[in-house]
Amino acid sequence: MADLPTHTIVFEILTRLPAKDLGRSKSVCKQWYALLSTQDFVRIHCSRSVVSSNQRVLLIDDITCSVRPIISNNNDYGPSSIVTFPFHHQNNDVSILSHLNGLLCVCLNHTYELLLWNPTTTAFKCLSTPDSHGFYINNLDAIGLYVDADDDYKVLHIKRRSGVLGVYVYSREVDSWRNIPFITRQEYLSPHFNWSAGTFCGGTLYFTVCECWIGGTNVVICFDVNSEQFKEISFPPVSSNGMVQGVLVNVKNVLHMFASTDMFEMTIDLWTLQGDYWIKVLSCPPIPPISLSLWCDITHYVTNGNWFVMTKLGKLFTIEMDMKPFECFYPVSWFRGFKGAVFVQTIVSPSI
Repeated sequence: MADLPTHTIVFEILTRLPAKDLGRSKSVCKQWYALLSTQDFVRIHCSRSVVSSNQRVLLIDDITCSVRPIISNNNDYGPSSIVTFPFHHQNNDVSILSHLNGLLCVCLNHTYELLLWNPTTTAFKCLSTPDSHGFYINNLDAIGLYVDADDDYKVLHIKRRSGVLGVYVYSREVDSWRNIPFITRQEYLSPHFNWSAGTFCGGTLYFTVCECWIGGTNVVICFDVNSEQFKEISFPPVSSNGMVQGVLVNVKNVLHMFASTDMFEMTIDLWTLQGDYWIKVLSCPPIPPISLSLWCDITHYVTNGNWFVMTKLGKLFTIEMDMKPFECFYPVSWFRGFKGAVFVQTIVSPSI
């Protein structure tokens, strides 16, 4: 090791260390501290950290916040570690809105303030400003976290206030908000439409925009993060006889959607986006009757080739993609969704 050049040690060996171990490596000498703090090192380390073995589940309840590893062999969680919020809060009133490369965009529900937070390093950045930027209202606003071609982490904040839509971008590089134009259909500004959180995939943020009644309009809004242009594409061609929910996920830089329909015997189809069109990948068997509140909260994540389809009220299902649809849908362990997130452990900082 002593004969290896410092650059090789840092960029070929230390970039493969777990994020938790890099703090000790920084204390070796000033040179290492400086190299391990560069954006090049952070970027390379992050690219090597986005693997299933580094996935963790963060869960927030009324008393504690905990982080658990995912045990892929039996689709369960490992022992939990208690996490202390590094920012002021009231009774764990923290909602997770978006996540990317180890960073979480969260909202403090008692003040409506937005924060960027890395639960692995405990670093955080408050995004609220005296001129009313960085404040989030649930059911009216939408948030998307992304990184542009210049490796600048940004937050897209779509705000609906009294029938007026404003779109703002926060840049980590310059630590400020700015307004960008977005002209869309007037009806999408109504509270009858629900905007999802943004899903970042292939240089684009995707939002589902769904009307909150049976037979309502459902579309996908796309935001190109480099040109900062918006466009609208259609939903997958699912039945419109019942209420429809689409949940987006990025898998290996390809956008997928779980589209669920009906209330009494729910079906879930998995679609993938090719160009501006949706291709059906998988149809799951119908799920027995469940409550509307449970049905409306479905979300998911992926590890080791398996899809985990979750509900915020406590049900978690897994889909093994190499099995036939009617053989592969069964319940596994517990998850809460809105009060939790699956993230990878990185040293990406919420501020420069």
